[in-house]
Amino acid sequence: MCVRSMGKLFSAVLAVIALASAGLFLSRHWMPSPAAKHAPILDSQLHWTLTDAGVIFLTAQFILAVFVWKFRTRPDRKTKTFPAGVQIAVVIAVVFIGIELFSAATLGRHAWASMYDGSSSDSIQIEVMGQQFAYYFRYPGADGKFGPVHTDKIDASIGNYFGLDRANDIDSKDDVMSAELVLPENRPIDLLLTAQDVIHSFYVRELRVQQDMVPGMRIPVHFTPTKVGRYEVVCTQLCGLGHYRMRAFVRVVPETEFESWMRAHPR
Repeated sequence: MCVRSMGKLFSAVLAVIALASAGLFLSRHWMPSPAAKHAPILDSQLHWTLTDAGVIFLTAQFILAVFVWKFRTRPDRKTKTFPAGVQIAVVIAVVFIGIELFSAATLGRHAWASMYDGSSSDSIQIEVMGQQFAYYFRYPGADGKFGPVHTDKIDASIGNYFGLDRANDIDSKDDVMSAELVLPENRPIDLLLTAQDVIHSFYVRELRVQQDMVPGMRIPVHFTPTKVGRYEVVCTQLCGLGHYRMRAFVRVVPETEFESWMRAHPR
């Protein structure tokens, strides 16, 4: 096959692959149904970003296919270089990247801020502890206060993952600890994330929440669950050999069921 024919074939195959890639992506629903109040605005930003990137991708591939078709090597003349040199290509690339960053900075900041700015007086505060390779959750009792953490008293063998001294600290006596995160439906939630050993992550697809958990820090995350169900929590940071099995579950229940669970759950 001559070089001229190969150029035509390559440009045609390139265009077909680009269209097939876009079609494959559009044919699937990549995210599960949202289960949090802030999820729609976050999904909108994600869809806009993917659409923006997809348009740029297809445009670049079609331009490349046109150049291969038009400026392929011919025996009767010299091969032409990119029109106006590489400068125009650099300018186009910078403009496209600038548009992408601008859209993420202006539109995405509202979606991002919704998870970190929105705590209300009726929100429920819950501490989340990540350690190799499990999650543990602590709720304040009827007094609405967390007991202090004593690092020297942390002992997984007796289930004291938060280092509580129930005998001497009044605020610790009614704290509730659990290996499952139970949340009331349509109630604002403030999670305080931390880690005991290395950097972990708290990720729940349906709630559209993903945040690193760093030792020595209490990182707040705010959201309101809106859909009753059971959702998986997974770690998205490579935190050790048992990383693959580090997971827990979020159970969103009606308000009355949550109150019953709090009363019945052992301290």
